[in-house]
Amino acid sequence: MSNAPQQVSAPFEGRVVVVTGGTKGIGRAIAEGFLGAGATVVVCARTEPDSLPHAAGRHAIFMQCDVRTASACKELLDRVGEEHGRVDVLVNNAGGSPHVDAATVSPRFSDAIINLNLMAPIYLSQAAYQWMAKLPEGGNIINIASVSGRRPSPGTAAYGAAKAGLLSLTASLAQEWAPKVRVNAIIVGLIETEKAEETYGSREAQEAIAASVPMKRMGRGEDIARAALYLASPTATFVTGAQLEVHGGGETPLFLDLIKRHAKAAEAS
Repeated sequence: MSNAPQQVSAPFEGRVVVVTGGTKGIGRAIAEGFLGAGATVVVCARTEPDSLPHAAGRHAIFMQCDVRTASACKELLDRVGEEHGRVDVLVNNAGGSPHVDAATVSPRFSDAIINLNLMAPIYLSQAAYQWMAKLPEGGNIINIASVSGRRPSPGTAAYGAAKAGLLSLTASLAQEWAPKVRVNAIIVGLIETEKAEETYGSREAQEAIAASVPMKRMGRGEDIARAALYLASPTATFVTGAQLEVHGGGETPLFLDLIKRHAKAAEAS
C-alpha cells in the first residue's frame, strides 16, 4: 500500500471563512481561493459589489459591514456564526490608504486609517475568537499585513504605523490564544490589482517596478490567496505567530542602484 498523501479536492469543505474587504483586489482573490477549496465564504464591505467572488461553481455570501466600528464587527461575526453554526477562518484583509502629507493631514483622517488597518482587526479577531474557541479543532486568523509595516512608508505614515502594529498584534494574539486559535500574518509586497495605476502610476512605471523585483514581476492576488490557504490548512498546524513574506524577494535597496548608476557615470567620463 502506498504511503503517499491522499489528494483532497475540497480540503475546506464544511468550513466557514470570513474575508473582510473580500469583494475586490487581494480580498476577492483570497475569497475565490477558499471557495475553490470547498469552503463557505462570507465577504464583507461597506457596499455590496456588482458581482461576488465565485469559483468552482460556488459564490461568496455578502454581508454589509463597516469594520471600523466594534459593534458592527461583533454583529458580523455573530451573524455568520449563528447562520452557519461556526467560524473557522477569519482573514483580516480590509485596509489601505491614499497618499497624504503627514505634516498637514487631519487628525480625523489619521484616526480613520488607524481604525481601518489596526483597530478593525482587533475588533474582528475578538469577535471571531468567541466562535473559534468552541470548535474542537480550533480556528485560524490571518492578518494581511504589508511591507509598509517593516520599512519607512513616506506618504502613508499612519498606514505603515498601523501595519507595524498589526504584526505586533499577530505575535501577541498567537501566544495568548494558542492552542485553540492560530494567528498568522502575510506580509504583502508590491501587488498588481485592478487599481494598479492609482497606486503605481503609468504602465511604464509598473513595468519598471516589476523589473526591480527579484522575481521580475509584481505579485498577484492568487499569490496571497495560496499563502492564506496554506496558513489555514492542516499542513500548518504548528505555524502560529508567523509573518509569511510574500513579496517576490523584496525591494532592492536604493543604495545598490545608486552605486551602479554612479559607477556607470564614472566609466562614461
